[in-house]
Amino acid sequence: MYEPIRSKSVHTTAGTPADFPHRSREEELDIQLAGHLAALLAVTDEIRAIEPSVDLDAAAQRLTEQVARLRGGVTPARASAAAAHEPHVVTLHQRAHALAGRTLVVAASRADTAVAILAAERMDAHAPAAEPRALAAR
Repeated sequence: MYEPIRSKSVHTTAGTPADFPHRSREEELDIQLAGHLAALLAVTDEIRAIEPSVDLDAAAQRLTEQVARLRGGVTPARASAAAAHEPHVVTLHQRAHALAGRTLVVAASRADTAVAILAAERMDAHAPAAEPRALAAR
């Protein structure tokens, strides 16, 4: 009544090796965490180009160090001053606040205390400018 399956199954059983590489949950979280940190670094660089500050310089340095650590020593690409194309600083602060929040969630899941602390600090730093009241004031 039914035709037998003629092709090899895409599912593997417990004892057979797979034909494709697998990453552990920790490796996947490290990749995701490095991506969030790199995105936060890019937004931080854009804000630094518009509003230079010592706090943002220090944050950018710490973000760079954490991304390099998670990527096995490979430093992230950095945005230059000429790449800052969005002059609306409030929007950038909102984006940075959201990225820091996502980073905090992944860092907590990964139990990476150093990144969790850094993400929480960045959330606090961007929170005043990211609040809706700040939008009405500007």
